[in-house]
Amino acid sequence: MFALIHQARGLLDATRRADFIAPLLLRLYLAPIFWMAGTMKFASFDSTVAWFGNPDWGLGLPFPTLLAFLAASTETAGAVLLVLGLGVRLISMPLIVTMLVAMVTVHWQHGWLAIAEGAGSLFANARTIGAIERLDRAKDILREYGNYEWLTENGSLVMLNNGIEFAATYLIMLVALFFIGAGRWLSVDDWIRRWLDRRSPAARGARSRFAMAHA
Repeated sequence: MFALIHQARGLLDATRRADFIAPLLLRLYLAPIFWMAGTMKFASFDSTVAWFGNPDWGLGLPFPTLLAFLAASTETAGAVLLVLGLGVRLISMPLIVTMLVAMVTVHWQHGWLAIAEGAGSLFANARTIGAIERLDRAKDILREYGNYEWLTENGSLVMLNNGIEFAATYLIMLVALFFIGAGRWLSVDDWIRRWLDRRSPAARGARSRFAMAHA
């Protein structure tokens, strides 16, 4: 029994040779999300600034031009750095702040669910239930007056609830990247680390001792 446990543990430990895959997948998953978010803010920058600053139909934040520029720049640059695996732990910090701000100012009031579904779910609130009722009514109207099969041929109709679900997911992924870094082999961070290790006094001393021992 203990031999089998030891063997299983050895097999699991052997998979750590490919542990670079996890941070690589996190980086590649998050990069297009932040690229789209940042470039869209820049593409409609005036509207983004207005939304950041307007207290009636926007976020009502102070210094909206500065904050909009910082948010768009962080997301756009962050996407590039995530792909390259360069400064991943550093860029994760402002991206985490961006996600926290988005969760508090944009999504928190809408509850957890990003898509309105599951009226009887533990995570459904009054807004979610109301959205589901309106979605059902919209479907009835489309079935009666439209070609419902054609409209839903490429996907079901949904109602955006805009809860914190997606932002919280990205936040958790960024926190993981902050602690584990960009990963080995397929990141600039790892190449830089290896280069610095080779140039460190300890590494040079070890090479000198090895050369003397084999002279």
